[in-house]
Amino acid sequence: MDGAHIPDRGTRRRAPRDIGAWLALPPLLWLSVFLGCALLIVAGVSLTDPRIGIPPFAPLLQADEAGATVLNADLERYIRLFTDSYYVASLLSSLRIAATATLVCLLLGYPLAYAISKAGPRLQIVLVLLVTVPFWTSFLIRIYAWSALLNSNGLVNQVLLALGLIETPLPLLYNEGAVIMGIVYGYLPFLVLPIYTVLHRVDPALVEAARDLGAGPWRAFLRVTVPVSLPGIVTGCLLVAVPALGEFVVPELLGGSSTLMFGRVLWDETFHNRDWPMAAAMTVMLLVLVLVATRPLQRLAFQRGGTA
Repeated sequence: MDGAHIPDRGTRRRAPRDIGAWLALPPLLWLSVFLGCALLIVAGVSLTDPRIGIPPFAPLLQADEAGATVLNADLERYIRLFTDSYYVASLLSSLRIAATATLVCLLLGYPLAYAISKAGPRLQIVLVLLVTVPFWTSFLIRIYAWSALLNSNGLVNQVLLALGLIETPLPLLYNEGAVIMGIVYGYLPFLVLPIYTVLHRVDPALVEAARDLGAGPWRAFLRVTVPVSLPGIVTGCLLVAVPALGEFVVPELLGGSSTLMFGRVLWDETFHNRDWPMAAAMTVMLLVLVLVATRPLQRLAFQRGGTA
């Protein structure tokens, strides 16, 4: 017993972290190699000039008259992104629509996630299953269904006409409102699930302690529950806002030509105009914008969530 080796307590605590690091290594390598290489290729294409041919862009490295390899790169596409009113308007429109849809998702999703977290264990399983049911069908088919529901001869207008609430069909389709509704419908589960996951782990003793110290239900909710759930709020909002910025299917089917969004412009540059360098520059700019905006939000959210 005296000669038995007793493992150090700090070593035992570090072991699970070491195992977790090794388990995370394969997916990190996968992302670093394939995603990193793809991003480098896109960044390189964004610095080239468009041309008619296959591929539809000039080589980044070319040989000059002396046979030496030179870098054929310029920032013309990036300059156009910030000076051409068409691209600026599409970016601002995408930011506005994505922010509005994210706010609506938060107003609808937080109460739903809170209600699920307060339900019984069996009912929680059923409610979470219902939230994830839309993932079982194709996103494209569901948006097509909304297109059929909202058109002038669709079910919504037919019901309103039958009830006598309107005299002529409402223009429910091909506008920003329809796009926001489609994004909210498609991405609401992405906001509900992270918030529910955080709220499900909140210690009820924290709220009870706040109530014992004289805080009312609303004050305890605002001062304890909301700050603790802030990491889930930020994660869910990012899961909605980031794909909404580059959304193409929803504005194409529900927005029509009157709705200008970055994803549709990027599609047009790639397949209609065959300007791959401009499309690549748009991709890089959107990626940098998302990284710059999300990192401070994540750091602030997890700091406040951990200290609340």
